[in-house]
Amino acid sequence: MNKLPQTADLDVFVQVTQNQSFAKAADQMGMSPAYISKRIKILEQTLGCALFHRNSRTLKLTEKGKIVYCWGSRILAEMEEINEALSAQSSDPSGALSITSSVGFGHNHVAPVLSEFARAYPKIKLRFDTIDAIPDMLEQQVDLDVRIGNHISPNLIAKKIYANRRILCASPEYLARYGTPQSLFDLLQHQCLVIKERDHPFGVWRLDSAEGRRDVKVSGGLASNNGEIVCLWAKQGHGIMLRSGWDVGRDIAAGRLVQVLPDYWQDADIWAVYPNRLNHSAKLRVCVDFLEKKLTERLAGKGV
Repeated sequence: MNKLPQTADLDVFVQVTQNQSFAKAADQMGMSPAYISKRIKILEQTLGCALFHRNSRTLKLTEKGKIVYCWGSRILAEMEEINEALSAQSSDPSGALSITSSVGFGHNHVAPVLSEFARAYPKIKLRFDTIDAIPDMLEQQVDLDVRIGNHISPNLIAKKIYANRRILCASPEYLARYGTPQSLFDLLQHQCLVIKERDHPFGVWRLDSAEGRRDVKVSGGLASNNGEIVCLWAKQGHGIMLRSGWDVGRDIAAGRLVQVLPDYWQDADIWAVYPNRLNHSAKLRVCVDFLEKKLTERLAGKGV
């Protein structure tokens, strides 16, 4: 080996290894597969060894490739720590952040706030993905997950950025036709609009009250994994739903929906979840603070 490899080429190599695909790494990095292939070839020439066993279906590290991956990952992590240490001393943080959230909340609320954030902090590069499942943050290299729900893995760090409750509600037309439930047991006789979201057990409503928590197995003729669809069905008189107060507050105020069984609710706060402490990353800290401020402004006036 006549010269040291470029850190950019090591980054490409690590991404290809983690994705087990040139094409997936190219998509992840916003580059063409041809460019990715070229950088791997240059890295192999620089190091004087083959890094992958390749055929049309599989991509595996060679023994030397495993050594390069181990050291390359460590070098890149240390370079990132240097950048973070310098950025933490700056009032103008920079770097890249990978952020995720659920599909509906992410599209309607997180994405607009991140648009504002990008204007306020142009040196921070953002990647924002909406996904139905809770991500494996370490495996998927996610810096920040904005999630609704209070079940958070103990190996992660979380900051509550907005207090939230889900409530039961239905349209006046539905209640006039089928009656208003007077107890949780009555829900078994009603059409319940079942939704499967990130932290929702499908068909089970875990409800809190002054007396404690109760699990209710509900059913109905309509189900979806999309909260906006469920809200539409509820307003059209198809059944009872469980939705966040800020999501239905205006419809309740306008009479399009009516809260039922108000002594029961589901605690489902909004959290910023991240694998590393905020004081280790200026870019993450300013992002979480920005999300907390702006989401509170967006949601505070919409609740019941």
